Amino acid sequence: MLPNILIFMTDHQRADTVLPEHPAKMPNLDAYMQEAVNFTQAYCPSPHCCPSRATFFTGLYPSRHGVWNNVCNEQALSRGLNDDVQIFSDGLRQAGYDLFYSGKWHISSEERPSDRGWQELFVSAVPGTHHGRKWEDYEKGAGKAQPRTEGSIRRPGYGNFLVYGTAPDEGDKHDEEVVRQATQQLRKLKGSSNPWCLYVGVNAPHDPYVVPQRYLDLYELEDISLPESYYDTLTDKPGLYRRLKEQIFGQMSEDEVRNAIRHFWAFCSYIDDMFGKILKALDESGQAQDTLVLFCADHGDYCGDHGLFAKGIACFEGAYHIPAAIRFPAGVKNPGRSVDSFVSLADFAPTFLEVAGLQPQHELTGKSLMPFLLGEEPDTWREAIFTQCNGVELYYIQRSVKTKDYKYVFNGFDFDELYDLRNDPYEMNNLANKAGMDSIKQELLRQLWRFAYQEHDTSALNPYVTVSLAPYGPGEAFEDGKSK
Repeated sequence: MLPNILIFMTDHQRADTVLPEHPAKMPNLDAYMQEAVNFTQAYCPSPHCCPSRATFFTGLYPSRHGVWNNVCNEQALSRGLNDDVQIFSDGLRQAGYDLFYSGKWHISSEERPSDRGWQELFVSAVPGTHHGRKWEDYEKGAGKAQPRTEGSIRRPGYGNFLVYGTAPDEGDKHDEEVVRQATQQLRKLKGSSNPWCLYVGVNAPHDPYVVPQRYLDLYELEDISLPESYYDTLTDKPGLYRRLKEQIFGQMSEDEVRNAIRHFWAFCSYIDDMFGKILKALDESGQAQDTLVLFCADHGDYCGDHGLFAKGIACFEGAYHIPAAIRFPAGVKNPGRSVDSFVSLADFAPTFLEVAGLQPQHELTGKSLMPFLLGEEPDTWREAIFTQCNGVELYYIQRSVKTKDYKYVFNGFDFDELYDLRNDPYEMNNLANKAGMDSIKQELLRQLWRFAYQEHDTSALNPYVTVSLAPYGPGEAFEDGKSK
């Protein structure tokens, strides 16, 4: 019999929050990790919900699936997936799976989950959803500027932005309904003869970090330390990074920054409670043994790193490094271990297809993780991880390549970045313009352009003199003969 698949995806969660040494209190996840394989070096392709979620469902990067930013507002670069792109549910449906969807979609404003074979329990961010404001909203707010209060950012003409706050005791209405519908469905699946896939997608811990007081009470403010990179002046990094810190998040005092981090950790504890409810319902269904359970996030959050919060164009680790762990009692060898190979959100679609006994109909960016689950080392595996970003509502061409030793960020809108990750894990010292780094820059850019060629990424190919700004251009992809 084919195994069941249960997916629990959070929004904005950093990878470090699920590590046993992290201060975030997540007892249900800690117990889950003892029975799972934890992919400690998992990354999303973009610091944005829509392109990353599209990569998760398709196994492709944005340059191939076609989703570059938020599909639910006027700034959308595309409204949905390219016409010929399939998602993993298309295959599962053909294999006889019953498909159930509860939570955030945010992949297309042209299709719903039901258009891809899912039975919708409760869904959000579907066609008809609008994210952002219209001119009439700003008109209504004219003359109502408010002073900055604790945990907020003053933004004249936009309206103040809340970074953190306290929620009602009953929690987030959206996420509570998502979990209620999912647990109810799991109870209905008791004794089911058909394999099934249940997707559970919560909004937590997406900003603003607004959580019930009982979760905040788990943490003392004096126990919260500022991140190692908090005092980075950003003077050797793109000007946009400095502007975000100085104009926006620099309004908060150090105590407010610590309190924002405290709220983020509390949000993770809230997530843990919701995840615990899902796992309990799965146990009660009697199908836990034959169910692959994935815990992951769509992307991360700076959470105070370099003095920033949320996510965006600043290509720092916090926005891209995500939690990802798989529990599969009937299919995981030696559970409770960690894998530190580079893993991409693109790897989960091919993994689900293989679990269901299927092969992808087209070549995917991602690769199945089954060898890792079986305790094996794949014959070949990626030695670098890549990102693709064409901006987050404001448009900027940005690509990066990360190896175990170095990270290079090509910023088409400003100066590039190069970090020696062995000696500078917090990405404090930009070496891009330092003497003696040319050979390293050339090799990393060669890998970046090679990946762009393989993924049909044409966004930065224009050779015109005012836009062809990489120190080594696309022709480098062919210098060593490895692109083809």
